[in-house]
Amino acid sequence: MATNPEIQSQAKFRHMLDGTRADWMIIAREHAVHQKAAAPMQIMDTLRRLGDMVLGFAADQLTHSLMTGTLARRAGASDEEVVAALCHDMGKIMSVPNHGQIAAEALKPYVSDSLYHAVYWHQHFQGRYYYDHMGKPTDLRLQFKDEPWYGFACRLVDEWDAPAFDPGFDVDSLESFEPEVVKVFSNPAAMI
Repeated sequence: MATNPEIQSQAKFRHMLDGTRADWMIIAREHAVHQKAAAPMQIMDTLRRLGDMVLGFAADQLTHSLMTGTLARRAGASDEEVVAALCHDMGKIMSVPNHGQIAAEALKPYVSDSLYHAVYWHQHFQGRYYYDHMGKPTDLRLQFKDEPWYGFACRLVDEWDAPAFDPGFDVDSLESFEPEVVKVFSNPAAMI
């Protein structure tokens, strides 16, 4: 008796070369289920782990991220902008030197191209505040002045990120950001 491929729960191939349309429909369906249920919670868990990272700042990285997100929220930013602000440093869980690129890639399927680029390059925009102490030019952001996302990157860094290191600031709780995180991370532009 043949099995209906629409109700199978797993693809049958052992090598991608052997995958059928029915197999790939199963995989696409399961990816969509996972995306809606698990991906936003993985982001929340990653953000939570930032609480263990101080990295020499007065505030731990979770407090910094919450403050950045809170400042964006209180400034009337869109849900997507608030999530980008909240998540801009989550790549530090994996690697500090390229944390912006890691965070941007995690955000890429879910946010506009402008927000992606702003998060990707935010460290160059921050350089205005501290690169001179490290022997680097402080004007690296100017190479992007003609990009459509330049204004948002300046806002992200200058208004929300740079002032967000006060451990006593009354931040919105991580849980309060869950609706925005779920909304943004549940709907990627492309599933596979």
